[in-house]
Amino acid sequence: ELFQMNQSSVKILRTGHRLFNVSRLSKHTLPDLPYDFNALEPVISSEIMKLHHQKHHNAYVTNLNMIEEKIYDATLKNDISKLVSLQPAFKFNAGGHLNHSILWQVMSKDGGEPSKELLAAIERDFGSMNEMQDRLSAATIGVQGSGWGWLGMCPESKKLRIATMANQDPLEATTGLVPLFGIDVWEHAYYLQYKNVRPDYVKAVWKVANWKEISNRFTKVQNRAE
Repeated sequence: ELFQMNQSSVKILRTGHRLFNVSRLSKHTLPDLPYDFNALEPVISSEIMKLHHQKHHNAYVTNLNMIEEKIYDATLKNDISKLVSLQPAFKFNAGGHLNHSILWQVMSKDGGEPSKELLAAIERDFGSMNEMQDRLSAATIGVQGSGWGWLGMCPESKKLRIATMANQDPLEATTGLVPLFGIDVWEHAYYLQYKNVRPDYVKAVWKVANWKEISNRFTKVQNRAE
C-alpha cells in the first residue's frame, strides 16, 4: 500500500532476454508524520524526530525515485547488466522507505493497550507480554551495526515471530513475516539523545508503542484468507 502505482505503472515482462511493455512509475513521496515532532518526548526528542523524518527518510524517498528512473531507462534499453547493478541500491532505499513509513505509524504518545486478541496471541507464542518485550529488546540490542528489530506475524500459520534485519532490509519481502512493530537501531534514530547506550533507547521505545495500530495490523493479518 506504500508503493501504490498509477495505471501506467511499470510492467516488466520477460521473454528470453527481452524486456518490454514499460511505462513510468508514479513518484514516491515522504509521508506526513501522524503527530508533531515533539509528540514522543521525552522518549524521543523533537530534534531526533525532525532529522529522522525530514533528512533520513526523505533521502530514501529521493534516492528511490532516482533509482527507479534509472531502472526505467535501463529497462527500455534492455540493459540487464545495469538492472542487476541497480538492485542493491533499490533494495536499500525501497526498504528504508517501507520501514520508516511503518515506524511512524506504530509509535504514538498515547498508544493505548493491545487488543484482547493480540494479547492472547502474544501470551500463546511468548508466554507473556513481558517475555515478548524482553526477547524483542534483546534481539534488537544485539543487532550488529545498523538494522531493525521486528515483531512480525506469519500470514500462513498466524503465529507471532521476532526477527532482526540488517541495514534497511524489509521484513516481509525478506522473510514473509508481516511487520507489526519495529524498532530502528540505526544510530540516527537515537544517538543525539542516548549516545551509544542502545539498551536505554530500546527499553524506552516501548513507552511510545502504538498498540492501537499494532493491534489493527495484527487483525488485518489474522483476517487474511488462507
